[in-house]
Amino acid sequence: MSVGTLYTSPGDKTGKLIKAIAAFGGVSVDVDANYKHMETNKTPEFLAKFPHGKIPAFEGKGGFRLFEAVVIAKYIASLAPNSGLLGTSATDAALIDQWTHFIELEFDLQTTMITPLVNGRIPYIKPLHNILLERQERTLTTLNKHLTENTYLVGERITLADLAFAVYIQRGVSISFDAPLRAKFPAVVRLLETIVNQPQLKDIYGETTYIEKSLQFTPPVKEKKEKEPKPAPAPKEKKPKAKEVEEDDDEPLVPAEPKVKNPLDDLPKSSLNLEDWKRAYSNKDTRGKDGALEWFYEHFDKEGYSLWRVDFKYNNELTQIFMSSNQIGGFFNRLEASRKYLFGSMGVLGQANDSVISGALIARGQDIAPVINVAPDWESYSYAKIDISDPAQKEFFEGALAWDLKIDGKEWVDGKNFK
Repeated sequence: MSVGTLYTSPGDKTGKLIKAIAAFGGVSVDVDANYKHMETNKTPEFLAKFPHGKIPAFEGKGGFRLFEAVVIAKYIASLAPNSGLLGTSATDAALIDQWTHFIELEFDLQTTMITPLVNGRIPYIKPLHNILLERQERTLTTLNKHLTENTYLVGERITLADLAFAVYIQRGVSISFDAPLRAKFPAVVRLLETIVNQPQLKDIYGETTYIEKSLQFTPPVKEKKEKEPKPAPAPKEKKPKAKEVEEDDDEPLVPAEPKVKNPLDDLPKSSLNLEDWKRAYSNKDTRGKDGALEWFYEHFDKEGYSLWRVDFKYNNELTQIFMSSNQIGGFFNRLEASRKYLFGSMGVLGQANDSVISGALIARGQDIAPVINVAPDWESYSYAKIDISDPAQKEFFEGALAWDLKIDGKEWVDGKNFK
């Protein structure tokens, strides 16, 4: 006997989750075949039951009503206690909630935001698109590590978390979880295939569409307007030559703002040509005879330039290495206005969830602030002047430039240069 009626539409992925829960748990649920999305849910009758007008929505036989997919799914699963969908203990139940909400918020939410971006339904913002993709990859890394060591998300049986996982990942592989990423995260694909091919679930999940390349935004083609033939110009009427004093009428009404001179330009000329140093660093081995460091020490002007150690203040917030490396790249991008006054070599040391960002800067003058305060986030880093007459400080400086720096046992794993 049916326990109630589900209101959903064929394109509603979360309705698919509820139907999968019911099928796997052996619970009979009616699906309203007459429901038409954006019509039925706007009627007074529907809104009287579900004031928000949102699907999926569920109405039990006794008039009990629910909305929000995961809540409905948990309720249906609770009607099949022997199915194991909610685990067998309070610990299992908590872990099932953890993984269900994690995948929904850290993967599927990003898919939901990427779709209108690449489809042109909202203005395309490339940095936002990149951030969403990075967050998804971070989530996939966590999932793959867990599923490499475990058959299912919780325990040794399929639970609600696995069915939700399959709904969200199945959608993702058709939008942003493309072939190169799937090759990196085989355990994620393995669980997806396991769930969607369960005999009682095949018809509900349907065929999985795997894309080769993540969907990208394509700018609309601008229509070219045919130029209308210009009419023949009318003969110009000769005007008497205006007096020279009247030429003032052509002057701009608002005078241009004077260009602000950078105080670093007023420093005495230095014997070190920073552009020559950048070329030497790019073209020579960093260490060794005739290397870049040897060149630098021969040409270094300690009066005109200063050396600085730079450290990120919030290393406890760092997670994935590629994200920390991107942070360095963003910091360097925001230093663009100081390119002719600065050289930098910074890196990520350690491993995922246990890393630091550190490095060295060569800056014009003796004060670091005027050089790097063009970056809005410059105060997220600490700066200490390097004295290369001190062996330990010299070793740090050379390690940062050679990308073989070690700090407290953490080794250099990725880096970027500002040059």
